[in-house]
Amino acid sequence: MKDVLDELAAMHRVMGKGSVPAGEAYTVELRRRYDAEIEDVWDAITSPERLARWLKPVTGDLRAGGTFEVEGGEHGDILRCESPRLLKVSWLFGPEADDWPGTSEVEVRLAPGPTGDTEFELIHSAVVGEPSFPTYGPGAGGVGWDLRLLTLGRLLAGDDIVDHEEFEKSPEGREFGRRSAAAWGQAHLAAGGDADQVAAAVEATTKFYVPDPT
Repeated sequence: MKDVLDELAAMHRVMGKGSVPAGEAYTVELRRRYDAEIEDVWDAITSPERLARWLKPVTGDLRAGGTFEVEGGEHGDILRCESPRLLKVSWLFGPEADDWPGTSEVEVRLAPGPTGDTEFELIHSAVVGEPSFPTYGPGAGGVGWDLRLLTLGRLLAGDDIVDHEEFEKSPEGREFGRRSAAAWGQAHLAAGGDADQVAAAVEATTKFYVPDPT
């Protein structure tokens, strides 16, 4: 459990403001350091074989100007691909999302650290008015990214990769989900969120990611 919670604590979370082609956006920003060379981290976020191990299987024309599809429904266009420092994609979910192009983007920035490590930053921008935000706040996407980046860290460290669904159901995974939801609530408060709304969003996010056992 300690190793998992250490990974959770290693992440710096910020809710901010930005823009997407459809207009003003809110952002969830995750920053941390990985003890791996920048080329290794770049390969892990662009190689289909390694993406399948920490994210989900990804198919498509994986180059700048191409398109991609993640198993489960996420899909979009590859907007920028500048090895080994910058990857930017549009990020849509479900068939209905194609009716609202330009509403969500994910950008990953890498920078070499001073000791052969890598500074990692992921920014997910979603248009203001995105339907899940009033209920879940930044935890709607933030907890999911925390879970995925935990697995990316294990991949880069050469550790065993656990099944996402099995991990999320385990006591360790459930505690991770609760603490991640609370951490995104703190980021929401720091960004000026109303305390009552933030508390309700954290509760809803926790129930979504850590449902009562059946």
